[in-house]
Amino acid sequence: MPKLVEKSGSRPPWVGLAAAAWVQMSAGNGSTFPLYSAALKSVLGFNQQQITILGVACDLGENMGLLPGYASNKLPPWAMLLLGLSSCFLGYGVLWLSVSEIVLGLPFWLLFIALVVATNSSSWFGTASLVTNMRNFPMSRGPVAGLLKGYIGISGAAFTVLFSVLLHHSASNLLLLLTVGIPVLCLAVMYFVRPCTPATGEDPSEPLYFAFLLGTSIILAAYLVVTTVVSEVFSLPTILRYVLVAIMVLFLFSPLAIPIKMTLFRSDATRSLPGSSDNLAKEEGEEPLLTTSTSASNLGPLFEGEGDDASDMEILLAEGEGAIKKKRKPRRGEDFKVRQVFVKADFWLLWFVYFLGMGSGVTVSNNLAQIGFAFGIKDTTILLCLFSFFNFVGRLASGAISEHFVKSRTLPRTLWMGAAQLVMVFTFLLFAMAIDHSIYVATALIGIGMGFQFLSIATISELFGLRNFGINYNFILLGNPIGATIFSAFLAGYIYDMEADKQGNATCIGPDCFRVTFLVLAGVCGLGTLLSVILTVRIRPVYQALYASGSFRLQPQSAGH
Repeated sequence: MPKLVEKSGSRPPWVGLAAAAWVQMSAGNGSTFPLYSAALKSVLGFNQQQITILGVACDLGENMGLLPGYASNKLPPWAMLLLGLSSCFLGYGVLWLSVSEIVLGLPFWLLFIALVVATNSSSWFGTASLVTNMRNFPMSRGPVAGLLKGYIGISGAAFTVLFSVLLHHSASNLLLLLTVGIPVLCLAVMYFVRPCTPATGEDPSEPLYFAFLLGTSIILAAYLVVTTVVSEVFSLPTILRYVLVAIMVLFLFSPLAIPIKMTLFRSDATRSLPGSSDNLAKEEGEEPLLTTSTSASNLGPLFEGEGDDASDMEILLAEGEGAIKKKRKPRRGEDFKVRQVFVKADFWLLWFVYFLGMGSGVTVSNNLAQIGFAFGIKDTTILLCLFSFFNFVGRLASGAISEHFVKSRTLPRTLWMGAAQLVMVFTFLLFAMAIDHSIYVATALIGIGMGFQFLSIATISELFGLRNFGINYNFILLGNPIGATIFSAFLAGYIYDMEADKQGNATCIGPDCFRVTFLVLAGVCGLGTLLSVILTVRIRPVYQALYASGSFRLQPQSAGH
């Protein structure tokens, strides 16, 4: 009965979580496309259709994570980060050479491939940090997934601040930063993103730690929005620009306050936990097994702490019960192999819920500049920052809210995905009505709704285990580029061009440019809401079994894995 075995370090997992926050900020590099797309159009002479296709390349690269997902069970996190930074360096390097006109005449297809390669670094960064920390914090999957995905969401605002404040709106300088700066940052922190002794959830301070991370990240997000608005409205002196960026960096260092506090002010509960500094000496020289489920926990206290003897005894018991011969199929909540996941109706229901919710939302994000122009907004920088902020709020809030109700009332996280899509139905109708200044409210609500769709990440780990979590959740994420292609490139792009032709202009002006698109997307989210309700009813018994005692109960590992 082979197990997923990883050599665990003895450091507490909070250091790795802090390092992962920086990696996730780097993983949001795909959100910078609106900042340099205008330069691609003007410098290289591309038309709007070509820019739209390059936008699809961004979505494709960001969410093409099947290979990183498979590699997450084969390679250590540092190797995945190394592949990610190499992809970032090569892809953005080609774009920088082209936009800065150091190399002339690069064909469109080559730039398309370069953009896919560049943004695919996000998949390597995100998978390495997310999979590692989900395994390091198996009892707090909702908050961990919400926080880490939240940092990706807010990275767009952080890059916007750097673009406006330090880089003086230079697309060439931004691409150089992406080419060199992100790889250097990931090299600096890759050592700390590693398997650790998992947090047991027994530390009474753990909820306070997550609340601290939640609070500081929200303050950071609000600070980035204010900084962007101020830098766009006022002409700031150079010294003040550097001060604003320095404050942003200090906020990004705030997750390190937790391991520092645990080191300097250790509580009795912390001293007794695995991975605490008082137990490091005991753990040195050992290679504890990090598995996605407890193997000997249900065999009784007799085997606690017996190590290999417990594993041998478990195999004997499994043989005696005929489990190995029968190779019992896993139940929901246990570890599934990839081929076993693909034949489950719950998996495909979850995939379509995510596809419908994220596909409709990404249609707005990909066309936000054109939507703003159609509504009469000439400078869409603030609109983009507003979307980024509320997308971050949605990602963060979804983890905290779903975690509370899943532990207090065993409510599946998919309930909140459906509730968010129901709100998106009314938001798209608000877009279609084109009431004065409603675009700001609607943009914020769409950002929040999209953020809630990332609850699929924690859900996939709870339904089908952590063993193959990397490839399972990356397959779910394919709903993003597929949705972008169908709803954004085909639907929104076609209707926009048709309305522009009616007006006799290259740029469409007025609410009719996207009205039909918004009405169709309202129907799409309505279908997503219905599917989420069906899925929630189906998986409610699973959550009642996992969280009946008020905390997550890891299931015994099924034989035959």
